[in-house]
Amino acid sequence: MRLFTKTLILLVAAVVCGCGDAEIDEDLPPSGETEEQEKPFSSSYDEQYRPQIHYTPAKNWINDPNGLVYADGVYHLFYQYNPRGKDWGNMSWGHAVSPDLLHWEEQPVALIADHLGAIFSGSAVVDKDNTAGFGRNAIVALYTSAGASQQQSIAYSLDGAKSFKTYEGNPVVPNTVKTDFRDPKVFWHSESESWVMALALGWSYGIEILTSKNLKNWTSQSVFTSDLSSCRNGQWECPDLLRYECDGEEKWVMLVSVNPGGPVSGSGTMYFVGDFDGKKFVADDMTYPLWLDYGTDNYAGVTWSNVPDRTIYIGWMNNWLYAGVVPAHPWRSAMTLPREIDLKKIDGKYMLTSKVIREIETIAGEWEDVEDGMFGERMFGVRDSYQLRLEVDMTTEASYLLSNSKGEYLEFTVNPKTRMIVAKRTQKTGKAEFSPSYPLSSLKMPVPGDEAVVGLDLFVDKSSVEMILSDGSSAMTMLVFPKEIYNGIHCTGADLNGKVRTLSSVWK
Repeated sequence: MRLFTKTLILLVAAVVCGCGDAEIDEDLPPSGETEEQEKPFSSSYDEQYRPQIHYTPAKNWINDPNGLVYADGVYHLFYQYNPRGKDWGNMSWGHAVSPDLLHWEEQPVALIADHLGAIFSGSAVVDKDNTAGFGRNAIVALYTSAGASQQQSIAYSLDGAKSFKTYEGNPVVPNTVKTDFRDPKVFWHSESESWVMALALGWSYGIEILTSKNLKNWTSQSVFTSDLSSCRNGQWECPDLLRYECDGEEKWVMLVSVNPGGPVSGSGTMYFVGDFDGKKFVADDMTYPLWLDYGTDNYAGVTWSNVPDRTIYIGWMNNWLYAGVVPAHPWRSAMTLPREIDLKKIDGKYMLTSKVIREIETIAGEWEDVEDGMFGERMFGVRDSYQLRLEVDMTTEASYLLSNSKGEYLEFTVNPKTRMIVAKRTQKTGKAEFSPSYPLSSLKMPVPGDEAVVGLDLFVDKSSVEMILSDGSSAMTMLVFPKEIYNGIHCTGADLNGKVRTLSSVWK
């Protein structure tokens, strides 16, 4: 969970207008009393800039995804939420459910501030063996209580996350010393028959690892950190520790969100590859930081627990440099498309790959060949989202303009010498005057390998473009605010080869 420290407030006070809202509304009921909450606000989901294939709440502020858990055929998405406005404040856990990670139904607020403080980020697990004593298959939420200090607490649900009861013994990880001590990500480690918690240490640039047999009593085991100055440009937040089998070898990956200090400016998510013995994570000797996404607007992402066959990730699609002033109403902020992340050997080293979940096929239309010009009106008008798949020649300099009929465009170019795809988010992209930090003339996404031609997928929505190499080896996520969705493509310097298909709105 993002902590509004005095230092960062001084840096971004002009753009993060929710800082003054950080006090908890005393009229909010205690955490767990979700049956008394208002029903989710009704919206047409057709407002200007409203994403059509990404999750947004009907109204109000969201940031970090929290408590991602799959249970009984349902994907649960919890997230940092302000039930009382579209600025940061009154931090609670919002809640949405989905059968397919695309069509979401917003639920009543799940967890609300109590005597220990606001409800900051965390995770959720299915306690299959009743280790905590709350009941077999209880869904247990682990979160940071952010009062006078940051401490870790738990709540549990016995009705499929329809309601939660806070544990009377909270906090389960007390703290009165550490300033930054938050965002517990928990998983079951079968070899040691223990629960493992990764906790972020903020400006101490570390991830503390704790273990427990019962989710209630925790023992600190180690602290992972990096001495590289390139990994210490911003506070460490929202960790995730993932296990993979790659080329017959077990490897572990530590995700760490950092802010500021991302790959471009402001927020970003780096990762480390290494080994974990149940108590200590040791990173391999590699060149760090490695970035999960090279854009500006994929932050604080974590993965779903209890998914049996893949690792599914989702991030907050925003950046703390301008999160409080992006032009959206009555909601503010969205989530990225869910992505399956995997570990592969690329160019001789371990790297995470990202691909949009396979369920995207359920909302996709038929592919049509792309021609230079405005394809939108011919296919589907200007209001629907779509996927554009280009064959990009990496041997020649070329420029691509993703544009609309209003004269707005997002430009990206190919640099064959550096093997970079470079996006330019400028005043020509659309609405940009809301923050001086928003326009950026150079967002660089590396293209691994040496292939002459690579596939590039662009998932285009009303206020975002997610660019992902078709093999998943690199990604770049950007918010954009054009008057209408980009509905054309123009290329100079190379032949235009590609295809496009509609992506149906998940709200209609």
